[in-house]
Amino acid sequence: MRAVWLREFGGPEVLVPGEAPDPVAGPGQVLVEVAFVNVTFVETQFRATGSGPYRPMIPGNGVGGVISAVGSGVDSALVGRRVVTSTGGSGAYAQRVVVDAAAVFPVPDALDTDVAVALLADGRTATGLVRATGVAPGERVLVEAAAGGVGSLLVQLAKAAGAEVVGAAGGAEKVARVAELGADLAVDYREPGWTERVGEVDVVFDGVGGEIGTAAFGLVRPGGRMALYGLASGAWAEVSEEDAQARGVTLVRSIGGPEEMRTFTESALAEAAVGRLAPVIGQRFPLERAADAHTAIQTRGTLGKTLLVA
Repeated sequence: MRAVWLREFGGPEVLVPGEAPDPVAGPGQVLVEVAFVNVTFVETQFRATGSGPYRPMIPGNGVGGVISAVGSGVDSALVGRRVVTSTGGSGAYAQRVVVDAAAVFPVPDALDTDVAVALLADGRTATGLVRATGVAPGERVLVEAAAGGVGSLLVQLAKAAGAEVVGAAGGAEKVARVAELGADLAVDYREPGWTERVGEVDVVFDGVGGEIGTAAFGLVRPGGRMALYGLASGAWAEVSEEDAQARGVTLVRSIGGPEEMRTFTESALAEAAVGRLAPVIGQRFPLERAADAHTAIQTRGTLGKTLLVA
C-alpha cells in the first residue's frame, strides 16, 4: 500500500512517500480503507523536534474511511461501515490502517467522511474545553487562533452556549474568516493594542501560548477561567497557578480521561450531523504531499483543518 514514512526528525522534507506492507486485522481489530487523514500541529512539532531512539515510522493519528475486513471476535456486520478513528499515535499517513474495533466511531449518515475526520480530534477538544470552562449565557469569551481547527469550533460552541464571543487571529484573511464564523468581534493579535480592543473577558481559550496567551491572561476578570490547551507560538503562556489564584482565575489544563473524550467525540459528530457544528476544512493535500501539508501548517498558511486525501 502507499504510505508516507518519517525517516528521521527534521524539516517537512523528511516525510517521504513510499510503500508499506498491507496491515491485517487481528483478533478484536478492524481494517480501515483510509479516505482522509487528519493532520495536526502537534504532528509537525513531533516531526521537527522528536527525540530519543528512532526507527522509521508512518506518522499520524486520525483517519476516516470504510471498514473492509474484521478480525476474529468482531461482528462482520461492521464491514462496509464508514468510521473515523485514532490509530494510537502512528500509522495514519497510509492507505490502510488496523485499529481496535472498540476505537472506531460510526460516521452518521448525514455527515460526509471528510467532515467527520475534521471533527475527530478538534471536535472532542473544543467540546471538552467548553464544558470544562463552563461557558454560560451572557459571558464574554476570547478565542485565540479562532480561524484554526479547534478555534473555529470553539467560536461556534461558545456562541451556541449563549456567550458573547471575541475571536482573535493573525492576519486580515483569518480575521475575516473569524467574523464569518459568527464571532461578535474579530481582532488581529498581530496588531498593536489588540488587547484594548478585546477588553475584559470571563473566559479565555488559549491555543497560542507565548506572549499572546500571556497577554490574554491579563484580560480575565476575577472569577474567570482560562483554558491552556495549545502552544502554536512554540511556548506555553507564562501563567502560573500562583498568579491565577492571586487574581481569582481558574486555570483549566485538562478536559477529561478516555471515557470523557469518547463522549466529547460522539457529541461533536452528533452536533455536526444536525447542522449545529461545522468544521472549517481549509486545505487538502494528496497523501504523497504530506510534506507540503506540514509546511503549510508550520508557516501559518492554513485556515481551519488540514486533511490528506488517501
